[in-house]
Amino acid sequence: MTRRAINRVSKFVMLGLALALAGPIEAKETELPKAADMLRWRGDAQVAGFRNVDRIFPVRIVKRGPKVRPLPRADQQIAPSLNYDGSTISIDEYVARERIAGLLVISHGKVVLEKYGLGQKPEDKWISFSVAKSVTSTLLGAAIRDGKIKSVDDLVTTYIPELKGGAYDGVTLRQVLAMRSGAQWNEDYTDASSDVGQLAASMAENKGASLIAMMATRPRAAEPGSRFLYSTGESNMVGIIVSRAVGEPLADYLSRKIWAPYGMESDASWLTDGGTEIGGCCLNVTLRDYGRLGLFMMEGGSAGGAGVVPAGWIGEATTNKSSPGETPYGYQWWIPSPGTYAALGIFGQTIYIDPAKDLVIVQIAAWPAASGPQYSARRLALVGAVNESLALAKP
Repeated sequence: MTRRAINRVSKFVMLGLALALAGPIEAKETELPKAADMLRWRGDAQVAGFRNVDRIFPVRIVKRGPKVRPLPRADQQIAPSLNYDGSTISIDEYVARERIAGLLVISHGKVVLEKYGLGQKPEDKWISFSVAKSVTSTLLGAAIRDGKIKSVDDLVTTYIPELKGGAYDGVTLRQVLAMRSGAQWNEDYTDASSDVGQLAASMAENKGASLIAMMATRPRAAEPGSRFLYSTGESNMVGIIVSRAVGEPLADYLSRKIWAPYGMESDASWLTDGGTEIGGCCLNVTLRDYGRLGLFMMEGGSAGGAGVVPAGWIGEATTNKSSPGETPYGYQWWIPSPGTYAALGIFGQTIYIDPAKDLVIVQIAAWPAASGPQYSARRLALVGAVNESLALAKP
């Protein structure tokens, strides 16, 4: 054997020894699910997809700024136990059973609970789904403060004239924000042929068809203002209205108005369809920065010492606009109970805010189904358990 061959063998032996001493190599998520199956991802594919959306779909980066707003850890941490389908379980059991990727509780500005599951790490991003709707609504408020939009009583067709002659004639921004336009929409996540299913298909193919052309064909199901009809398509329209009004992409506006000045810790990303951000879906954010979003709202919508939205906007946006018997809903914010509000996304994504208690609860998850009464009940049980645990923790 030549000296060169001996050296080569020696290098392989040394490399093998080093790898053996280092222990097993952690598997990486190299096999990502297909974009077209987004609403049908389940199991390991679901987790890989939710954590790596910006490797599957085109996105635009939401850039952080030079400073980070601290999230100090409280000296006393809480360990809630909660009622889960009739049994009392620990918070760790809840995380495992509900397929929770991250759980964060911020009380009086300090972290009192932070847990991760499903292999999620603090620096990993996770998809927001419809939590993005609440962010888009807030950016519309910012555009009003900036003088780019006159008021929520402006007509939708002022900003999207392509919708003239259809169901959106005479519809105001206020009505679209509250999901009361009257335009027909099918938000069935289990049906690929539903409106939201077609929207997801457009996103997968990066056509951009989900954003305006699809909405122009909506028939009218009710008189504007008369009924609550949940529609991701309309939230996409809100995003387009904001972007056209301010003259820049939503991701850039979000970075300039909130992300950088408030002090988010990491860059986020926003899924695009045909180069335009999806106003109704799919921000990708770390758990702690979701918590900072909650704090931004609870602290009155100021960032970097400057107001971002008009005075009174947050109170108006998070007040119920629905009629008796309908789901309590504000301007793209859910109202779980009077005085509280929440940004919610399918498969368990949650930012719950209780200003009176100075409380933010964030959950990122991979529920086995998009939604369901049992999942909602367990999430409410979590909120109750957190409140009970905080009350017991008071000196």
